Amino acid sequence: MDIKVYPGRLSGKIDAPSSKSYSHRSVIAAALAEGVSEISGVTASKDIEVTSEAMRLLGADISVNGDVYTVSGKRRSPEGEKPQIDCCESGSTLRFIIPVAAALGANATFYGRAKLPSRPITPYVREFESKGVVFEPKSGLPITISGKLSAGEYRLEGDISSQFITGLLLALPLCEQDSAIKLMSPLQSKPYADMTVDTLKKFDVNIFETEFEGLPMYLIKGGQKYSPCNLRIEGDYSQAAFFFTADALGSDVTIGNLAPDSVQGDREIVNIIKGMGEDRKPFTADVSDIPDLVPILAVLGSFGKGTSRLVNAARLKIKESDRLEMTAANLNAIGGKVRAGADFLEIDPVEKFTGGVVKAYDDHRLVMSAAIAALRAESPVIIEGAEAVNKSYPRFFEDFGKLGGQYEIL
Repeated sequence: MDIKVYPGRLSGKIDAPSSKSYSHRSVIAAALAEGVSEISGVTASKDIEVTSEAMRLLGADISVNGDVYTVSGKRRSPEGEKPQIDCCESGSTLRFIIPVAAALGANATFYGRAKLPSRPITPYVREFESKGVVFEPKSGLPITISGKLSAGEYRLEGDISSQFITGLLLALPLCEQDSAIKLMSPLQSKPYADMTVDTLKKFDVNIFETEFEGLPMYLIKGGQKYSPCNLRIEGDYSQAAFFFTADALGSDVTIGNLAPDSVQGDREIVNIIKGMGEDRKPFTADVSDIPDLVPILAVLGSFGKGTSRLVNAARLKIKESDRLEMTAANLNAIGGKVRAGADFLEIDPVEKFTGGVVKAYDDHRLVMSAAIAALRAESPVIIEGAEAVNKSYPRFFEDFGKLGGQYEIL
């Protein structure tokens, strides 16, 4: 699906969709609880759909009525079954569910599409084979795990993805003995691990965070039981960031359904915009904890009064797309001035984008960033492959239209 977005201005109020990160974690935790949980306020998306289906295959009953997910949890996969789990394009689903399935003793096979088969799971392969779990093959997808995960000490790199930390935090409380996760390098995207700890606490699972040799370490008591919980998912700052940016660039948008005291790292968008001020000061942002904001921050930086920089961004090369190169390519295609390095973007200011054609590269955040960029263009922007928004925010263009954004499906 290609969409043509016209220059213009947004005005009005919308509610941010629910946090995809909290939704993943809450559905998994509820599915591991012995009892019925009700999770409300969930914005449906492809990623949440595949996580829910994965937990169904591992034994949970999950029904959906509007934005309410009713989850009846079970502690193990059905006897004798070998779940075939299609993670589609969701790195979170893959990296969260592998250790959960291993802790349950499920001999599961994982599949993926687009770039997901090339995204690394090396830390799991390395650590799990000394803890009773065998991978066949050792990399790529499909991949089959067999055996049952045991407790112990896990050493993980902190600069690949916090998703590996989250996967273990979800799984290790199910093991009989105590475990520890020791980081071998500084943990990037730590707010996502904080969100996991926060979610687990709601389900009566406790994690103790400390340090080992100056680096984060998580201590996990074994034999814990997830308790059912009724909760409402808070709004997603990473999705709200697109409309915060539109507002900062001349629109008049109010965004509801956001927790002002949220532990979401992407809440930093508010501070970055505030730091620019009315005189549009250029900014330098360390994006190691906020990688999902990079595409829209590049749009924001394009209208500063000097060169803005996004640094410590190397991990964006292994997202849904190579987000550094593709963010630069898309903005440059419509008249931007963006330079991509190995771990940074440099953004020079423009008066307006020119308009033109950009590609989604199967990346939802590139689509939404291009739509916001189009508002400040001289002529329309055509986004090829715009259906990629279904991965996280299927109603994006509906909300965009409610605020007065003009677009047409080609």
